[in-house]
Amino acid sequence: MNGNETDGQPQDRPDRPDRPDRPDRPDRPDRQASAADPGGREAWRPARESRSQRAWTPGQRKKARSIRATFTSSVLVMEALVLVFFGMALAGANRGTPMAPWILTISLILAVVAVLDCALVRKPVGLWIGWAIQILLVASAFIEYTMAIVGIGFGLTWWYAVTKGGQIDRENLKRAEAEDRWREEHPDGV
Repeated sequence: MNGNETDGQPQDRPDRPDRPDRPDRPDRPDRQASAADPGGREAWRPARESRSQRAWTPGQRKKARSIRATFTSSVLVMEALVLVFFGMALAGANRGTPMAPWILTISLILAVVAVLDCALVRKPVGLWIGWAIQILLVASAFIEYTMAIVGIGFGLTWWYAVTKGGQIDRENLKRAEAEDRWREEHPDGV
């Protein structure tokens, strides 16, 4: 015996009162001996869970995520970085002119709008804001001509994210509907 056991039974460890060896201690309600509780507190669940973890049940399907939202959000975050660096570069290049702080301010505001638009891309207004950012990025070529290449590149990337992401979302929806029909026809899973 190692001093922690008597007759093969585990004992509470006085050196570690926060981690008892017995799951049926009355002072630890999260470690009750019952296998399942109607409140969803199975013995195997950890003491701290998120709301979605507490609501989970075996066999439950995950909520589908929008690929278009993921693609467009990625483009917007990259554009925000480009807008920040664009503003800093042009403000530095036009340091002595009164236009420098305006360029920096406007580009930083557009960068913040691009990041905030990531929360709206699931809705049509989010996509329209994204298209407006693309137009403004291309229009920035009037201030710095090399931004035409960057603006057109991001415009094409945005178009691809919107169209291809939407196509993948539609395919995933069809696949999920087909899977639901199959599950109804084959309830035993065979």
